[in-house]
Parts: sequence; C-alpha cells; structure tokens
Amino acid sequence: QVQLVESGGGSVQAGGSLKLSCAASGITSSSKYMAWFRQAPGKEREGVAMIRTGGSSGVYTDSVKGRFTISQDNAKNTVYLQMDSLKPEDTAIYYCALRLRYDYIWDNRAAYDYWGQGTQVTVSS
Repeated sequence: QVQLVESGGGSVQAGGSLKLSCAASGITSSSKYMAWFRQAPGKEREGVAMIRTGGSSGVYTDSVKGRFTISQDNAKNTVYLQMDSLKPEDTAIYYCALRLRYDYIWDNRAAYDYWGQGTQVTVSS
C-alpha cells in the first residue's frame, strides 16, 4: 500500500522560511515523479514544483521560482520543498503527490496516482 506522509508545515511571518518533507512508502518503482501542490481557500489546487527520480533539478510554477527549491533523497524515498521569502499569498494546504508515468503537463492533477493528506502553511504579513 502506497503512502505519502507530509510534515514540516506551520505558521511563519512574511519573509520567513519553512521546509516541507514528504516520505513515500510502499513504492517499488525506481522511476517516479514527485510533486508539491497547494490549495488556498476558495481556489483550485495548483502545482508548485515537481522533480523526477534521479533528477537534480525540478520545475516550478512561476510564482515560486527563485524562492522555493524542490529536492529529493532517493535512499529515503523522500522529497523536500524548501520555501524561502514566504509571502502571505503562499498560505495554503500543501500536498505531496506521486505519479509513475510521464505526462507532458507536469502539473496535471489527474495524472498523479497518489496523494498525501496535506500540511497547512500559513504566512502572516
């Protein structure tokens, strides 16, 4: 049974930093794509960043480029999201997601096979 467990959310003032972690278990495939999505109240869930197994760099939505960094520890089956220079508009529930197949639209929610339970990030001004 595949499980994704997020941690690291919390409350921070604008300009601060948080680091989210997502530990995957029950995955046997060596090739996978792991991503972070977020959903703010009243808004659709949007892709934040994605990284491919073995990849050294990720892809990002424009609003977080230069502020967020996605990384992974393959030995631990864990993906991270380092969030710096946080803004109040980054406030949302952040979800970890995993897919096993390639999709040319990296933030296509329907392509993701597994989702975590979400972790709240709140940024105050």
